[in-house]
Amino acid sequence: MSVATLDNLSIHYETPLRTVTAVDQVSLIVEPGQCLGLVGESGSGKSTIGQALQGLLARESTARATGHLTIAGRVLSPTENSAWEGIRGNKVTTVFQDPMTSLDPTMTIGRMMARITRSGEESLRWLEEVEIRSPRTVLKSYPHQLSGGMRQRVMIALALARRPALLIADEPTTALDVGVQAQILKLLARERDSLGCGVLFITHDLGVARAMCDDIAVMRNGRIIERGTSGQIFDAPSEAYTQRLVASRLTLDVERATPLGLPESSVIASMGEALRERGLESDSVTERWERGDLKWTDFDQPSSVAATPALTMRGVSKSFRSGSLFGVRKQVLDDVELVVPHRQSVALVGESGSGKSTILRIAAGLERPDTGEVSIAGAVGSGVQVVFQDAGVSLTPWLTVSQLLMERLANAPETRSLHHSAHAASVRLALERVALDPSILGARASQLSGGQRQRVAIARAIVVPPTVLLCDEPTSALDVSVACTVLNLLNLLRHELGMSILFVTHDLAAARIIADRVDIISGGRIIESVPAEEIRAVESEHGRRLLDAVLA
Repeated sequence: MSVATLDNLSIHYETPLRTVTAVDQVSLIVEPGQCLGLVGESGSGKSTIGQALQGLLARESTARATGHLTIAGRVLSPTENSAWEGIRGNKVTTVFQDPMTSLDPTMTIGRMMARITRSGEESLRWLEEVEIRSPRTVLKSYPHQLSGGMRQRVMIALALARRPALLIADEPTTALDVGVQAQILKLLARERDSLGCGVLFITHDLGVARAMCDDIAVMRNGRIIERGTSGQIFDAPSEAYTQRLVASRLTLDVERATPLGLPESSVIASMGEALRERGLESDSVTERWERGDLKWTDFDQPSSVAATPALTMRGVSKSFRSGSLFGVRKQVLDDVELVVPHRQSVALVGESGSGKSTILRIAAGLERPDTGEVSIAGAVGSGVQVVFQDAGVSLTPWLTVSQLLMERLANAPETRSLHHSAHAASVRLALERVALDPSILGARASQLSGGQRQRVAIARAIVVPPTVLLCDEPTSALDVSVACTVLNLLNLLRHELGMSILFVTHDLAAARIIADRVDIISGGRIIESVPAEEIRAVESEHGRRLLDAVLA
């Protein structure tokens, strides 16, 4: 008997203006021991299906459903709360993307485990089962005292301790370093085999889907447009949409010198305009992209500026005091030497806690080093600008897109004295450069998709071209095709505007695509530097571990 069946399920939301169909006549079956991957871009409906299978839509007063849903032999209504008693949290459990939204911050891990297990020893065995080191210490800890990978292991232990029929894994590795990600995937696969439960694995990461899933269903606009085994979907996709997703997948074999994925009209327009500004032929951009002979160097602007390094760090060290004023100081950076050459891109790669984000914050002037020197050249524009991982947090929520960019122009020394009409022209040009339509000028961040918000953040950063663009995991939370668009735009802007880029990431594949050089950091020290095209030749133990995680 299947653990979950969707039969012609549709889910609609009633709004004051119209009815929105989030899921449209979807039929799926999850068998015991099977891992079914549900992939698609944001807004495709995959997370709504996950919510329906947990009975969470019952909390949405505007939601209504048609069709049938069966879990462990019991027919359920996604929108009737009483029907889910004894099912949600028992027969169906979930591992979410961010465990901090699910773990109670006021309770120790031991108290949370005690709600499920029959004894402290059983709680201890489950933490050992998910390979948590020092499980007795973790039982006494609060969620904020654990690393991201440890919190995710606790979530898995909590979910599996109920011995569910169906485990829903909703983007469970998106925010994790590649090394920790590989460990979590192996752990989930092992526990699935051990318990015999079915797994619905919701993800936008095609590499993760291929590594984890037996079968895959591809969603678009609320419908399943293609399904098959993992091999069929990745090796011989039949739908154009699936082909585009697969073509956008980042690997260590992707060509670095040319644009990623399949041509996107808005990016093509930006490239065409960049070539026209230089008096070059742009009509064949699409054809050249498809042939693979459109090179990033085609967009290079001539420069008369001496090749002074854009960013230099010498002997930079930094420590932070833990806990109270009298807490022990922990060394985060130790005598860091880092150079970002003029008009080049350097990727800084490392696991959580390695010190890479602290380097970025020091480069941005948000932190001061304890010792050492930091210098920014004045080759282009003014100083540095930062693009963060979560643009939704970094964009002022009550300002429109136009106001966000105008604010930057009004505060920059180079542009503050210009007339309002010049500012308006600069805003429109910045939006064109990041392939956004001017129609969004009046929108606020909450009204935009994740990819649009990230491009607005980039537009704000480059509306006055900086010397160095600092990027902190700008693609890790994005759909694969949107991530490719952002990487394409960053490469285009770097060559077109003559910027340098410091790209902080845990993803070696993204690092190889965006960077000229990759610096690997561990324990607060840069332990190895390699040319990006030679990333497979890393020699350090830490570098090989990161590489193995990508190749796994």
